[in-house]
Amino acid sequence: MSTIAVAMSGGVDSSVAAALLKQQGHTIIGITMRLFEPRNCDGRSPAHDAAIVAEHLGIPHHVADFAPDFGRLIISDFIEEYRAGHTPNPCVRCNRYIKFGILLEKARELGADLLATGHYVRKSVDTDGTCHLRVADNIRKDQSYFLYTLTQQQLRQVIFPLGIIGSKDEVRDLARSFAIPVAEKSDSQEVCFIPNDDYVTFLEGSGELDAKDGDIIHLNGQIVGRHHGTHRYTIGQRKGLGIAWSEPLYVTKIDAERNVVVVGEQQHVFATGLHAEEVSWVVTPEAEEFTATCKIRYRHHPVGCRVRLLEGGSCKVDFDQPQKAITPGQSLVFYCGDEVVGGGIIIQ
Repeated sequence: MSTIAVAMSGGVDSSVAAALLKQQGHTIIGITMRLFEPRNCDGRSPAHDAAIVAEHLGIPHHVADFAPDFGRLIISDFIEEYRAGHTPNPCVRCNRYIKFGILLEKARELGADLLATGHYVRKSVDTDGTCHLRVADNIRKDQSYFLYTLTQQQLRQVIFPLGIIGSKDEVRDLARSFAIPVAEKSDSQEVCFIPNDDYVTFLEGSGELDAKDGDIIHLNGQIVGRHHGTHRYTIGQRKGLGIAWSEPLYVTKIDAERNVVVVGEQQHVFATGLHAEEVSWVVTPEAEEFTATCKIRYRHHPVGCRVRLLEGGSCKVDFDQPQKAITPGQSLVFYCGDEVVGGGIIIQ
């Protein structure tokens, strides 16, 4: 049996992960990250709820204050990306630098052999020790998209107990069977540090982003409206433009440097391919060109593509069919069957 540190958020998923691993006979250490100062609707913090669960399970519980790192690596980057006219995915970056970076280091400091999380994703290991990251059995909750930056070294040190559980209902049933105090707690919001998922209010209240009015311009160069800050828009957006036009218009480009939002008809939102940078691989490709399926955002149905690796850790991707709303700042993730092989950040 192993000594396993469990990243405990105070929610149902991580609590069940800890309970399952203890039931299997492992020595469990609970760790909760303090990243900022959120509160549940009843005034309790995630660390408070996690501590109650840890006490119920009879395991030690530690709180790790990563707020300075989270502010520097995640929140500041999130704001800077919107300032640049991009639409970032902070969860991908948090997994890379926080959960499977400094949290993994903390787990080892506490004497853990492994770090477990409540992610819905599977891991398999070949006889030669090569690790593979795979889609969860619960495909509706699958989170493999967010974990494409995991390295072989990191994968050898982490486990995902919920990856083989087929539904969230089953997870809640397990929570009830273990009499976990948070068994009925609702799922967390999409971006943990943004209250009510209102990113505009968050950005404008940060004091680090100036909301400047500017022009909305049609692809033909005609000024068709005014915007109140480029950070309020994303590629493919149709609603909220306030433009009278002969047919629906969509955001096709955000030019933050010129403080301009560019719009066009629906056909202009589709692209046959893209470029990505900061490409990383869970399993290194054997060739500089290969075929795969890919997702260009979390809620995107995978599409067939051809990938060509370029110098400097970038790549060019050509889709089998044109795809809508290629969004700079979002993550491009490659799959071969049910396996995540890698991904990168979309630049255009």
